[in-house]
Amino acid sequence: MAQAKVGDDVYGEDPTVNELQAAAAERMGKPAALFVPSGTMGNLIALLAHCQRGDEVIVGDLAHTFLNETGGMAALGGVQPATLPNQPDGTLPLEDIEAAIRQPDVHHPNTRLIALENTHNRCYGTPLTADYVNAVGELAKKHGLILHIDGARIFNAAAALGVEVADLVAGADTVTFCLSKGLCAPVGSVLCGDEAFIARALRMRKMLGGGMRQAGVLAAAGLIALETMSRRLGEDHARARQLAEALGAVEGLDVLPQHTNIVRFKLREGSGYTVDGVIQAFGERGVLIGDDGPGELRVLTHYWVDDAAMEKVLEVIADVF
Repeated sequence: MAQAKVGDDVYGEDPTVNELQAAAAERMGKPAALFVPSGTMGNLIALLAHCQRGDEVIVGDLAHTFLNETGGMAALGGVQPATLPNQPDGTLPLEDIEAAIRQPDVHHPNTRLIALENTHNRCYGTPLTADYVNAVGELAKKHGLILHIDGARIFNAAAALGVEVADLVAGADTVTFCLSKGLCAPVGSVLCGDEAFIARALRMRKMLGGGMRQAGVLAAAGLIALETMSRRLGEDHARARQLAEALGAVEGLDVLPQHTNIVRFKLREGSGYTVDGVIQAFGERGVLIGDDGPGELRVLTHYWVDDAAMEKVLEVIADVF
C-alpha cells in the first residue's frame, strides 16, 4: 500500500485503482468495474443507477440490502422493496418472483429489478448455484427486468461450489463484491457491469460522497485481496467445518447448516446458557462471537483464524461449555 502508484481517482487518473477495476471486471466476466468504499454503497449505487424513484425491486425478506443497509434504497433512492420469503438455501422460488412482477397499471409501481445475494448471509452462508442465477437472469430478461447480485462473499460461493466466480454472475447484469470480508483488504468493494452502467454508477458514487482522490493506497490492498486472498478461501471453509463439528458435539447447542465460512448455532431452551453469557465467556477468553438474533450466535472464519487460533477456539469451546 505504501508503494502504490497513485493519482486522482475522481478524474480516473489513479493507475492502481484503474488496475484493480480492470482486474475485477475480468474476474467477473463483465466489461467494466468501479471501486467503491463499501458494499453497502456499492449496492445502493447499483439501485440508484438502475432505478427511477417510485420503481420497485424484488428482493428476499432476509436480504442484506433489505435488512441491514439502513433502508437506503427507499430513503435515498425512492425505491420500493417488494419482499419475498427467502428459502433456507437463500433462493427465491422462480414462481414467486414471476408472480411478484407488476403488470402495467397506473396504480402500481414499475417492477424494475431483481436482487439476489450470494453467498446468502442470513441463510447460513449458502452459495447460490450458477444454474439458479442463470434461471433468474432468464426470467428477468423475459420480463425486461435487471438482475443485480449482492456478491459480498461471491468468492466464498465460488470456492464452495468449485467453479469460477464469473460463472456465478454470468446471468446477472451487475454484481458488487467486498474486498474487506473474507478477502482481507482493510476497506473497499467493487461494482461490475457494462460500460454504460458504470458511467451512471460513477456519477452516483460522486453524489453519495464516494469519490476518493489518491485511492490507490486502498486499491493496492484490493489487488492482493482479488489476486491472492480469493484463492485460499477453502482453508476458511475447512476450519468452519471443524468449528461446526466441535459446537455440534456440545449438549444444549444446535448447529445450523454450514456451507462456507459462516457458522451459526442456537442455544436450546433449558440448556442453561444465554446469548449474553456465552458472548461474555468467549470474549473473556479472547474469542469474539456475534449475537445473531434470539438465542442464536454467529462465528466466522477468515485469514487470521489460522490453525493455532483454531486450537485455541476449540479449547475455549471445551472450557465454556
